[in-house]
Formats: sequence, C-alpha cells, structure tokens
Amino acid sequence: MALAVLLAVSPVAAPAENTLTTYAKDTWKSMVAMVDPATGLPADKIEGTLDPATRAKVTSPTNIATYLWSTVAARDTGIISKREAEQRVAKVLQNVQKLERHEPTGQFFNWYDPHTLALVTTWPDSGDPVAPFASSVDNGWLGAALLMIRSAVPSVARDADKLVRSMDFSSYYDPQGAAAQGTGLLRGGFWPDRPEGCSTPSDYNDSGTTVYSTCHHYGAMTETRITSYVGIVLGQIPRAHYFGMLRTHPNDDCDFGWAEQRAEGSWQTFEGVRVFEGTYGYKGMRLVPTWGGSMFEALMVPQLVPEDVWGAKSWGRNHPVYVKAQKVHGLDDAGYGYWGFSPSNNPAGGYREYGVDAIGMDTDGYTSDQERTSVDYGYGDCRPAKPEPATYGDGVVTPHASFLALRYAEKDALANLAKIRNDFDSYGPGGFYDAVAVKSGTVAKQYLALDQGMIMIALGNRLTGDGLRGYFASRDVERALKPVLSQETWEVRS
Repeated sequence: MALAVLLAVSPVAAPAENTLTTYAKDTWKSMVAMVDPATGLPADKIEGTLDPATRAKVTSPTNIATYLWSTVAARDTGIISKREAEQRVAKVLQNVQKLERHEPTGQFFNWYDPHTLALVTTWPDSGDPVAPFASSVDNGWLGAALLMIRSAVPSVARDADKLVRSMDFSSYYDPQGAAAQGTGLLRGGFWPDRPEGCSTPSDYNDSGTTVYSTCHHYGAMTETRITSYVGIVLGQIPRAHYFGMLRTHPNDDCDFGWAEQRAEGSWQTFEGVRVFEGTYGYKGMRLVPTWGGSMFEALMVPQLVPEDVWGAKSWGRNHPVYVKAQKVHGLDDAGYGYWGFSPSNNPAGGYREYGVDAIGMDTDGYTSDQERTSVDYGYGDCRPAKPEPATYGDGVVTPHASFLALRYAEKDALANLAKIRNDFDSYGPGGFYDAVAVKSGTVAKQYLALDQGMIMIALGNRLTGDGLRGYFASRDVERALKPVLSQETWEVRS
C-alpha cells in the first residue's frame, strides 16, 4: 500500500465523522437490499422502499464492481465484520466466474440476471431483445475493483488476481485510434455478432475471432480512463496510449469547430505522443473538461486511482477546480441554491445524463436542468457564440456528486447535502434517494447500485484516510501508472 496515498487524506474530525458514518450505514442498507440472496450479486437498482420485490432483474459488471468495493468500505468503517465481508466477496467471485463471457477475450457482457446468472438476451420489463455487448468501461470498472480486492481481502487475492488477468483489455485497443498523435485509443466495446447500425470488424487481441466494435473511440479524459489504467497495469495496453486521449480538442482549425469552446493551450510531447495541453474557461476558472461536464466523469476514477497524488501538477490541480465550477454553476450561474450534477435517475422518470454544459467538451453536452438549458460560447471564427441563458429551469442535483466532492470541498459538500436533506423528501431507509429536481421538488425515489456504490467508496476513503484507494494502489499498480501520470503540468487555475 503506497505510503504517499495513505498520507494524502487524514481521517475527518469527530463531528463530520459522525454524520458521514451515519450516511455510510444507511447507504450500505440499500446495497444489501439490492443483493440477491442466492448468488450474492447486486441488482442494478431498487425502489426507495427497499422492498426486495422491486429489485431490478438485471445486473452489470459495473454493478458488481460497486458492490465489491462497497463491501470493503462497510468492513473498514466498522459497519460489518471482517468475516461477513470475506463471505460476501468470496460469494461474488465464485458466481462471477460462472457468468458467460466472450471466451476469446475474457470480457464480460453488459447484462446478466442476478438470480439465475444467465446472460440477459431479452429485456425483462419490455421483452425487447438485447444483443450481447462487451463494454470497455463496464469491464474496466470490474477490472479495477478486482485489482483493489487483491490487496483488500487477502483470503481471495489469488482468485481476484486470476480473474482480472483473464480479462484481455487489448481487445478494445485500436492502435490507429489516435494515429495523428502516434498512438491508439480504446473502442467503446464490441458485439460478438454484427449488430444493426454502425460497427467495425476487429480482432485487436489477435485471437483469431472477429468481433464488431463500436464505431466510436473513447477519446476524452472522462470516466472511461479507468479502462486505460487497468489495461496499462496489466501490460495489455501501451502506457503511451494515456497521452492519446484528448485533454481538449486542438484549436488550430475548424475541424473541431463543433466542440463546446475553443481551448487555450500548447502542444507538448510525452513518450513520443503529441499532446495538446489545453484548458476551457468558465467564470474566470481554467480547467481540463470532461466529455459531458458531470461529476461522475471527473471524480469517480480518483476514488480508486490516486491521480491527484501521482499527477499532482495535472489531476491534482484540476479536480478541485472542477468541483468549484460545479458549485459556481449551481449556486451563482444557474441560481438553483444547490449543486452537484451527474447522470442519475430522472425525477420525471427514466434515466438521464446531467452535468454542467460549459465544462464538457460536447456542444450538446449534459445540462443541469430538465429543460436542457445549454450554453454556446462559439468557436472563434468557425462558430459564432450565442447569448448566455437568462435563466435556468428545474435543476436536477444528485447526492452522489456531493459525496464525490468530499475530498476537495468537504465543508461545502456536507452543507449541500444537509440542505438537500432538509429542504426535500430526499432521504429514505437506504440513505439519499437518487436525485432531486429542486424547483418542482420532485424526487427520484430509487437507489442505483452505481450511484450508491460511488457514495460508499467516497465515504470509505474519507473515513479511513484513503484506505480503499490505498488497496488499489499496490506496488505493481504504482509502478505502472505513477511514471505516466507524473509527467504533465496542466495550466489550470481557480
């Protein structure tokens, strides 16, 4: 366990610790309620009543990952015993090994039945067909959780290590994905059989089996970088790939004139890869954006990977400014009175991406309100700017965003959570419900494994002095990632 990681955050003072421990205990109840007793695997979500009959009939690699690290967080914060945690983790690993995978690559598919372990080929609610798909980011989260479990639960370390090493992440790596910069990029995933719509035949891991990859690559520094980290750690993806992902789009012509704004920066070279080291501006700040402008994209990865320690002059500068930008948007720019925008259940029904449009790369990025109020700063002479919005509508905040921000703005995050809890019917038997539309007061009274899992790992780290992050940052992980992350200096300012 890396000493520098453990020293990065000290345990919190007693008053805050009491509040955070209560949040952790209640959130853990929702995770337990989502677990199928027969298999030990979590469902994708459950209604706010925690009635077992309302568990979703599907689960995913990401859901499984969040439950694994939530179990470790529950153990390390004293909510459950060491023995119970070992039993829960061992049961998960035992049954994950039974899930049908794409054998030539060892990759898991997106959806399984958590009760029967069967691959989902028909959507339970609608009866619509589901084409088996292996997602690079979903497998990346599971791979990251398994790397963490190796150190966190010694009794299953061998099983976790064997399982993660059976997953070949090179099956997503297109070596020509960022050819102009001299490296490759990850595809979004692949189908074993040719799907309807756009796909491209591939066999990136030279297995002799053709799959049909997504037409898009993951080219931005968003949550999908977790897969890049896992692939680099396992030696399956070249570390120079990290520099192929865009910090921002280059600003030298109109080829990227569709992007949210024209970046400021300069070209640098790292490990033979040309990198445009650009930043976006927002309300006097300069920062490296995510794709859609959400807290999940920016701040879920550092709950596992100590980016702000190993990349002190890049991520270490960027993460606090990103939190500040979210706060400024919610309180000052949009005037909601609350902040924290990230994909979540939609209080009006369904699921939706929320974020701060101005700090996302996509022009049609994630917006913070139900009305999809967006900004358009233009792109020099390529695209004229539009007037900024005079008002915003029914802003949607999600509590998990505030928990992700604890590391960088604890006092503000706790105050925001307290206000959300006091002003709305936003807290139930499993902790905070998933999202609140603050103007109408409409609450999405569900619990999602992903969102509750983000809360649990954030709380686990905060209450243990970054213990969970320390488990992930084992010596082999540090040797693989620290030399990469330490190279850049981002011209970020608050």
